[in-house]
Amino acid sequence: MSGFAEVSFKGTRRGYFRFEAIDLAPGDHVIVQADRGEDLGEVTALGNIAERKCSSSGGCATPTPTQRVLRRAGAEEVRRAEHKEEDERRARRETRRHVARHGLKMKVTETEWQFDRKKLIVYFTAEKRVDFRALVRDLARAFRTRIELRQIGVRDEAALLGGVGRCGRELCCSTWLPELKPVSLQLAKDQSLSLNPAQISGCCGRLMCCLMYEHTSYVEARRRFPREGRVMKTGQGHERVVGVNIFSDSITLRNDEGAHRVVSVDELKREVAARRRN
Repeated sequence: MSGFAEVSFKGTRRGYFRFEAIDLAPGDHVIVQADRGEDLGEVTALGNIAERKCSSSGGCATPTPTQRVLRRAGAEEVRRAEHKEEDERRARRETRRHVARHGLKMKVTETEWQFDRKKLIVYFTAEKRVDFRALVRDLARAFRTRIELRQIGVRDEAALLGGVGRCGRELCCSTWLPELKPVSLQLAKDQSLSLNPAQISGCCGRLMCCLMYEHTSYVEARRRFPREGRVMKTGQGHERVVGVNIFSDSITLRNDEGAHRVVSVDELKREVAARRRN
């Protein structure tokens, strides 16, 4: 069997590989070609699904990946990969000690060993540009391997570390969300949500990704309603729209005397149509 595979690694890191003469299924652990060595990951998609995910995420530099799945991982190799988590914790502590010694303004978020130990990836966040050349030299001497420092944003940090959101479920970014797209405050405004940052921000301190999930539905539903502030000729005279509720399908109106009333969308349309005929 041959084809195209998406392989996931630690956190949200994913790669796309071609394979030949290997019978694979989602959930299989595989050994793949990596930077000057080999890495171990889990197959998360195959065939057309993997190709579509690669194209939509921008993860394919070329139509056909140059790196290959080498083989299915054996039981001993999987156990070795599970045991390296303790080594990664030690590497993280050691890296933080070196960062503090150099006085660098950066936060070490996570460390990840390549399966064959030929490379150590250090994920970090920083508000400004950091000159970490001396740090890399010290880490290379300490761990006797190639060092890659990879700067990430706070959203990527949350996806890498995981956690539980205000909804009580695991963070979308660390479980199933394929890519992190920009979230603007306009999404909250369109959904008539509180603009208090504490109410609409996630664990990362940025606007919650889930603000995007129902946004299209809100926009479509909102088109049935007149905008707030509009003055309309109704059965009661001139009234201003002061509020809409897409869930109850109702509109709140206020007349010139300040009196309020609530009507349905259909009822308002009938009143406006009647006034036009008269």
